Amino acid sequence: MAAHRKPSRRSLGGNTARTAFTLALAGAATATGFEGTGNAEPELTAEQVKAKVDKLYRQAEVATEKYNGAMEKADSAEHRLSTLRDEAARKTDKLNSARDTLGSMAAAQYRDGGMDPALQLALSDDPDRYLEGAEFAERAGTRQAAAVADVRKQLREIERLRGAARVELTTLTSRQAELKRAKSTINGKLDAARELLSRLPAAERARIGLGGDPAGAGRASRSGQGARVGLEAPGSATAGAPDSRAAAAVSYAYSKLGSPYVWGATGPHAFDCSGLIQAAYRSAGVSLPRTTYAQIDAGRRVSRSELAPGDLVFFYSGISHVGLYIGNGQMIHAPNPSAPVRIAPIDEMPFAGATRVT
Repeated sequence: MAAHRKPSRRSLGGNTARTAFTLALAGAATATGFEGTGNAEPELTAEQVKAKVDKLYRQAEVATEKYNGAMEKADSAEHRLSTLRDEAARKTDKLNSARDTLGSMAAAQYRDGGMDPALQLALSDDPDRYLEGAEFAERAGTRQAAAVADVRKQLREIERLRGAARVELTTLTSRQAELKRAKSTINGKLDAARELLSRLPAAERARIGLGGDPAGAGRASRSGQGARVGLEAPGSATAGAPDSRAAAAVSYAYSKLGSPYVWGATGPHAFDCSGLIQAAYRSAGVSLPRTTYAQIDAGRRVSRSELAPGDLVFFYSGISHVGLYIGNGQMIHAPNPSAPVRIAPIDEMPFAGATRVT
């Protein structure tokens, strides 16, 4: 029927494209519910869209760092729980052996009529062996008492281990719930950003610096690396690094230019911001914490005027973003799902501090 006939499609250009663009923005604003009402916002400019999407990405990044921290703690709790369970199992095997020994002692006494060995020897027909036998029986009784005491001690230790394991299990369950909440928050923010971006023409997304496929934002590419950008030679940056470890970290970061941003990723083919930093220094033999708010305390604080290649540079009041300084006011960082690992000026975000890894 005519009522269901699809309208013919026309290429968009000039004012027509701009009109469609602003209409799409109005619909996107309503769909994402930025203002918490059912009324459509006034028409948004591309710059306003960028501001909203950037805010969503920052919020997602804050949640990502919380996720990374919870994951690190969950992994530690799981490791401690596994260690406690293994130790309890070993001690249980040892306890079973001790109980078998006690069982053998009890069975022997039962076969001998349950009589105390010293009394049996006193009534023996061979009185010449009495004193020797009595000494042996005293030693046997001491060993038996010691065996009983050892079993009791092992039982208490196993119960302590089981109690500690129950505490770790509770901690692990709590961390897993925290992971679930953070993951939900991240996905909600990224979905809202994708919804808004998906309504813009590709040319407009590129113009405001939020290009790429919005439907795939936050996912690793199948090839492991996206389009490589900013392939400047790292020679001058590594030469200016304060030590060989910082130089190695900078070199690694250069090798990962163009890799996609994926929240929670630590390489080798995709990264989030703190994951890139951790991987860069891991390649230099240095173990760094997983999160931005822990990484800022992983070395000596330096002022902005003291920055050298390999220093960690942090942004926003909540220390929610980090990059690797490479000199000349530039850094390599994993920005957000709209862009791959790239070189950028440190002035593009609010500077919060810097750390030199020691």
